[in-house]
Amino acid sequence: MTPTAASPAVLHPATEGRSDPPVITAIPVKQDRSLLRRVLMLSGVVVVLGGAAIMYLTGGRYVGTDDAYVKAAQLTVSTDVSGIVATVAVHEGQRVKKGDVLFTIDDEPFRIALANAEAAAMQARMTVATLKADYRNSLQQVRAQEAQVDVAKTTLDRYESLASRGAIANTLIDQQRATYLSALATLDSLRQGVAADLARLGGNPDLPVEQFPDEMKARAAVDEARRQIDHTVVRAPFDGIVAAVSSLQPGALIISAMSGFSTTSAVGLVSDKDLWIEANMKETDLTRMQEGQPVEITIDSYPDCVWTGAVKAISAASGSAFSPLPAQNTSGNWVKVVQRIPVHVSLDLSSDEGTCDVRLSTGMSALVSIDTGQTHWQRLRERF
Repeated sequence: MTPTAASPAVLHPATEGRSDPPVITAIPVKQDRSLLRRVLMLSGVVVVLGGAAIMYLTGGRYVGTDDAYVKAAQLTVSTDVSGIVATVAVHEGQRVKKGDVLFTIDDEPFRIALANAEAAAMQARMTVATLKADYRNSLQQVRAQEAQVDVAKTTLDRYESLASRGAIANTLIDQQRATYLSALATLDSLRQGVAADLARLGGNPDLPVEQFPDEMKARAAVDEARRQIDHTVVRAPFDGIVAAVSSLQPGALIISAMSGFSTTSAVGLVSDKDLWIEANMKETDLTRMQEGQPVEITIDSYPDCVWTGAVKAISAASGSAFSPLPAQNTSGNWVKVVQRIPVHVSLDLSSDEGTCDVRLSTGMSALVSIDTGQTHWQRLRERF
């Protein structure tokens, strides 16, 4: 038999050493290739499954979201006194320090009010001095009247002694008795006047002028007038960048928030130091998240810059919990949606210092990656 190209020829062992023609047998190569194919396919599946398992077990340490934004301390700076804007000392985008003047209000009406308050305070002090003088005068009148009562009493006793011996008429005794009773009545009236003066002095004639109610009220009015004058100069409460200056111009009327419950004009101030990231994390990513865990932050505007931070606080309520129109989950067509929990991430601005000299603006989109410190394999080991 002639060997074919698909089946290589080999010499059968039984024909060795004989003179007969050799017998040629074909080996089935097709079956070997099929077996090799199966082995390779199974090996590929095993490699893929093994790689997937390794990736899963070594993963799960980092959780992140792109639903994150830069936040900063910001304030609409106004004042609690109403008046006309006199000057505006800043411009849009200007960087200011704490205590720098932002704008001023015309202080002339407040200085007039201060003069009136100081006059009222002086009048109060004069009134207290008058009350003390009246009290001292009333005491002197009481002492003088007490002397008159003593004289009238002594005279009455003398007349009664003479009348017992028939030396004087009874009419003189009656007149003297009337004089004595009148003196007693006058003394009682003067003593009531002294009590009234003492009451106006708070029961203590030696009480310092500064402790009298009228003087304290007048002094408080003076302090309030001075405070209002101080508040006509509006200063920056913290370091930051000025914004929304165009809404405030000299001549504009500012209505105090305390009197009008709103302000008509003000200056915006955004901090350039007190910045943080507000990341809206999926509730399923909070399983291993804790305060203090390190965070890597990337800002969309500066993709080549990387900042670091830490989880500072995890909100006690989801974002929808504060929605003015919360979802009605009791309806029949309710669909479960993964909730978002706000996470406060501190931002270390110095962590990227020297690499990117950029200014971050509040509201910028960010990408955060939080290191929970545990992989899936570590969690499985703890569980089992």
